[in-house]
Amino acid sequence: MIAIPSNIPSKTLTVLLLALSFISGAATAQENPMQFMSRANAKVARAAALKNKWEGPVEGPKIQKKKKIIFIAGDMSDAGIAGVFHGVREAGAAGSWETLPIDCRGRCNQGAAIITQALDMKADGIILAGVDVTTQAKGMAAAAKAKVPVVGWHASVKNGPTDGLFTNITSNPKEVAQVAALYTVVDSNSKAGIVVFTDSTNPYMAAKSAAMIETLKQCEGCRILSVEDVPLNDAYLKMKGVVEALVKRHGTKWTHTIAVNDFYFDLLDSPSVAPLVAANKLTGISAGDGSPAAYRRIRANGIQTGTVPEPLAMHAWQLVDELNRAMSGDQPSGYVTPVHLVTAQNIAYDGGARNTFDPANDYRSHYQQAWFR
Repeated sequence: MIAIPSNIPSKTLTVLLLALSFISGAATAQENPMQFMSRANAKVARAAALKNKWEGPVEGPKIQKKKKIIFIAGDMSDAGIAGVFHGVREAGAAGSWETLPIDCRGRCNQGAAIITQALDMKADGIILAGVDVTTQAKGMAAAAKAKVPVVGWHASVKNGPTDGLFTNITSNPKEVAQVAALYTVVDSNSKAGIVVFTDSTNPYMAAKSAAMIETLKQCEGCRILSVEDVPLNDAYLKMKGVVEALVKRHGTKWTHTIAVNDFYFDLLDSPSVAPLVAANKLTGISAGDGSPAAYRRIRANGIQTGTVPEPLAMHAWQLVDELNRAMSGDQPSGYVTPVHLVTAQNIAYDGGARNTFDPANDYRSHYQQAWFR
């Protein structure tokens, strides 16, 4: 069993330990190496399978007409959030909805009354995308008083109704992280020297990195060299210095990288950073969100060999469906999308030709059939 390195900053370690309480109350029993590798291979294979079967809701209320939806974006420069926004506009057009953005630019969690601003815009419904709902208590109370439903996308580590949200839509962070960690184990044949990149300011990302560590503890031949807490909103300023220190400390023992977001690989692949790790022949995987740049790197067989993407457009259609349920007085659907792994072997399928994860399960038609039945 590997140990968590002693050089993890105390702030990051605290967040990781708190996130581990979300994952499980007790550590998984240690398996022998053959059992662990067998389970790892099976889970990786399931995640990489084609996603061409619809498993979501088949019934729901008719689409409400001409609603104003305010989309509160944690940071619209994030490819995942931007992708969801465009998908919401696409899906909402079925009901002639107007979808307007508020872009916090990474500052949503700093006390501004952002939900109140949305209410002042006469919102019929609100989407919190990449915004921690626990930082928005006053706004959520105001929305409840005004009887304006709020749904979340990555607004909590939990799926479903939570903290006043009608529902929160996200892939299960534990499952996403496990698949990323197990793919690294399989890809390295249990011989990886791993650096994990995380963002402790985001509970969802912190939960993912905690689950990665918990999973990697089962890999007898793996070694976590470092867990680097590099917040996304200023990672472009810090990444070069972080990588220089890692190379100086670990040299070519650093062979694999696991990141909680594709953006870290954007930086590792940048002209100012890539030469620093050229001798390491690094490979790695991201536990979200499946950006176009990630797809291009995987196709080129470069530093990023995999991603565990979010079905951004399908999540957007679900957001519209859930808001429609809320505005119609129905209950949440309870649907949680299964985890998917993209590698060079399956990148041609499920939207990969367009550099995105867009499941070939005809979800648009299924939602429209429910809305216009």
